[in-house]
Amino acid sequence: MAAKPATKNVYQIKVTLRHVRPPVTRRIQVKADTKLSKLHDVLQIVMGWTNSHMHAFRIGHAQYSDPAPGFGTDMIDERKVRLDSIVGEGGTLVYEYDFGDGWEHDLKIEKVIPAEAKTRYPLCLAGKRNCPPEDCGGPFGYENLLEILRDPAHEEHEEMRAWIGGDFDPEAFDLDEVNAGLGTIK
Repeated sequence: MAAKPATKNVYQIKVTLRHVRPPVTRRIQVKADTKLSKLHDVLQIVMGWTNSHMHAFRIGHAQYSDPAPGFGTDMIDERKVRLDSIVGEGGTLVYEYDFGDGWEHDLKIEKVIPAEAKTRYPLCLAGKRNCPPEDCGGPFGYENLLEILRDPAHEEHEEMRAWIGGDFDPEAFDLDEVNAGLGTIK
């Protein structure tokens, strides 16, 4: 069997979580031929999500996702679609995670660059701010949570701190930790 040719191009993508201010962003690089199912895994790690909910990618009227039963027949199987087959440099797509909370992410293909021989992809180059906690109620719920956590006199302060597991720093972002997580993706 012949060896698979090396991927020659890498997409640099700016990921921005919609409806959260100040913005939560990541700048990542992935191989151009990455399947959308693998891109989902990458986004879960770089954003800090826990892969506990359904998700979909949208570009135009096309929707791509895991072909879960009951998900509808209009979804295209993300396991069969390469990123470079649906979007190019300058293009955008939307990644939605947790349809109940409605976390939408804009993915902007900033540039296409040659892969570097000694660089392992996927790679996170930068990020700003901590990802909201899972199941906090979407952008509105997150804003409410932050308000409660900032006010020790708030009647729900201790309850929310216990729910979140202690302190939560919305400004925190650890690039090394994210890239260590990406290193587990095969």
